[in-house]
Amino acid sequence: MIPAKVRVILLDIEGTVSEIAFVHDVLFPYARRHVRDFLLHRMHQPEIGEVLNSMARDAGAESASAWCPFPLASPEGIDWVVQQVNAWMDQDAKLTGLKALQGLIWEKGYKDGSLKSHIFPEVPDCFRRWVEAGRTIAIYSSGSRAAQQLLFAFTIAGDLTPWISAYFDTTSGGKRIASSYQTIAGQLGVEPSEVVFLSDVPEELTAAASVGMQTGLVLRPGNRPAEDQQHPRITSLDAFSKGKFF
Repeated sequence: MIPAKVRVILLDIEGTVSEIAFVHDVLFPYARRHVRDFLLHRMHQPEIGEVLNSMARDAGAESASAWCPFPLASPEGIDWVVQQVNAWMDQDAKLTGLKALQGLIWEKGYKDGSLKSHIFPEVPDCFRRWVEAGRTIAIYSSGSRAAQQLLFAFTIAGDLTPWISAYFDTTSGGKRIASSYQTIAGQLGVEPSEVVFLSDVPEELTAAASVGMQTGLVLRPGNRPAEDQQHPRITSLDAFSKGKFF
């Protein structure tokens, strides 16, 4: 029932393949609890320096040392960075550096078994059927690409990464900006009209549709209320597969 022209199924994560509550009630609190110890033990690693520089650029500074008013590796510096991280998480800020840091913190939790990703029950079978039918699955989320890969590698249904061909984050542009979707289509090597984007956020879908992508608004229990009538609406990935829009 999926239109033959669709070559790529581009998916949001929160509210589309996973409960919004998983991110806000599990992942975010985990990052808050562990961010200070994580920075305390890894502050001198080059990877952390790159992430902090990215966070500084998000805040309008040239570098982490110019951004933080204390020496970064000092207790005062670490506490100051933790305060910025917590403030941004309070705002649900979609900042590249913050998302990269969160991803690194979550990596430890996934790998030591503390974290398992929630996935809606129909997702694994839909992924399998779509790929076997010759379609490409790609992910576009505000979370970093590394965090996305971890989320799909350590799910309650097992490792789903073999079905996914590409991951996109805010380094491709903001999710409510039309040019981001043009960029993604170009990187996938397809025309925007050959992509269908599924998300629970109407503004994201409107941006995707403006460059010619097909869209589907996902309505799940626990998702934010959406009165939008501009985009076809579905209640699950399985409903999308069967063409059950309303």
